[in-house]
Amino acid sequence: MFRAIATVGGWTMVSRILGFLRDMLIAAKLGAGPMADAFFVALKLPNLFRRLFGEGAFNAAFVPAFAQMLTQRGPAAAQALAERMATLMILWLALLMGLGLVFMPQLMQVLAPGFVERPEKFALAVELTRITFPYLLLICLTALVSGVLNALGKFAAAAAAPIFFNLLSMIALFALAPFVATPAHALAWGVTLSGVVQLGFVWWACAQAGMVLNPLRAPSLAPEVRQVLRRMGPGLIGAGVTQLNLAIDVIIASFLPSGAVSYLYYADRVSQLPLGVIGAAVATALLPLLAKQIHAGQPLSAHRSINRAIEISLILAVPAAVALAVLALPILAALFQRGAFGPAEALATSHALIAYAFGLPAFVLVKVFVPGFFARGDTATPVKIGMFCVALNLVLNLILMGPFLHVGVALATTLAAWANAGLLAYLLHRRGKWVADRRLRRIAPRLLGSALAMGVVLAALSWWLAPGAGLQGVGWLALICALGGGTYFGLAQLSGGLDLRELGRLIRRRR
Repeated sequence: MFRAIATVGGWTMVSRILGFLRDMLIAAKLGAGPMADAFFVALKLPNLFRRLFGEGAFNAAFVPAFAQMLTQRGPAAAQALAERMATLMILWLALLMGLGLVFMPQLMQVLAPGFVERPEKFALAVELTRITFPYLLLICLTALVSGVLNALGKFAAAAAAPIFFNLLSMIALFALAPFVATPAHALAWGVTLSGVVQLGFVWWACAQAGMVLNPLRAPSLAPEVRQVLRRMGPGLIGAGVTQLNLAIDVIIASFLPSGAVSYLYYADRVSQLPLGVIGAAVATALLPLLAKQIHAGQPLSAHRSINRAIEISLILAVPAAVALAVLALPILAALFQRGAFGPAEALATSHALIAYAFGLPAFVLVKVFVPGFFARGDTATPVKIGMFCVALNLVLNLILMGPFLHVGVALATTLAAWANAGLLAYLLHRRGKWVADRRLRRIAPRLLGSALAMGVVLAALSWWLAPGAGLQGVGWLALICALGGGTYFGLAQLSGGLDLRELGRLIRRRR
């Protein structure tokens, strides 16, 4: 599992770094005004469907079924299942895409109802979303093929594919901007083009792995296909509750003063670096592993895998959350404060980032606990918890948006994430599917204490050393983070929360 997490996490880190470069360019060109708000809404809709239908609900239902078919009936039967699901996905998403393009104004009234009172902003959001909407079909098929690769134990290509999204977005911003109406239009076309490239890349990787998929197989509702569809329905909420909460954030933020959507986007992008590197990597590696262990009759191995996944998550997510909360403003100033993105925008965004940072461990733990249900074919329980948390997020949004504006929106998402993680952990424990073992109980408080001590050191260093934003600010920020990281790992080693020698052995084994 460590090898898979390292592979996915490494490629995800590269993608996130390129994503920061892309967002720095967007901030400089678009800032945090109406054009940026419209583009981020246009990007949110296909990304929401991708994470729900593609990476979330579909993979939660498909990967365990594919792994079971591969283990019990062989590669040919597993390939047939993947091809049948690809055909159904193409038919379903093509219909959805056609309806979305036709009824986009009505759909935008649901996604960003606050834009209706600003006709120019509303019209721009509709136009940009129509350009990005085909990305939905392309990236969902990419998620399907990536699921096949992950179940085959091939994680690198699927984790590297998002790099093309960031590269092509940056290229489009420079190459297409002179030929289209606005820089936002150039970005939108770059998004759709990246979907074509990502799909082609993972399809080629799957063929290299010995499984050449044919998406034109005649539609079939074989028993195994119906099983995936039955599990996929409830999984829409169970696997995608965080994305639904973020979609609610956009809807609520559209009623707030101009710039609120952009503040939340930039803050979410920064918080997504550790979430993507840690949470997505752990979840991607854990789901097929648990499915194989459970279907092979190895419950103790599955139990141990969950505990080690939690351990890895805490080792990385807790200090990342503390660092983001303490260094929110220096991070945003160093990354984005240039061009149309000034000090006022950086300050407003930093408040949202602090709120998101407190929820980072919860976001990661949700990605660890949900596979514990999905690997056993139980999509109903995460659905019930997810529905409750979506409702809770909406209520908290309505309560907190008045006094705290966009910060209240981010805080509501954080509180809902902690409720989600807590309920998932409680039910897994009560059903005997997970118990925190002695090792986890011993190291968790020590990791927390080390991270809090690191936070004190970071606060002192940022006050003493950081001279401001810009290029120099990036250098000082890197120095502060390096000193903080050394403090955390040193204290964790001394307190017994982390064994760096064991980590070194795992890395050498990975190499």
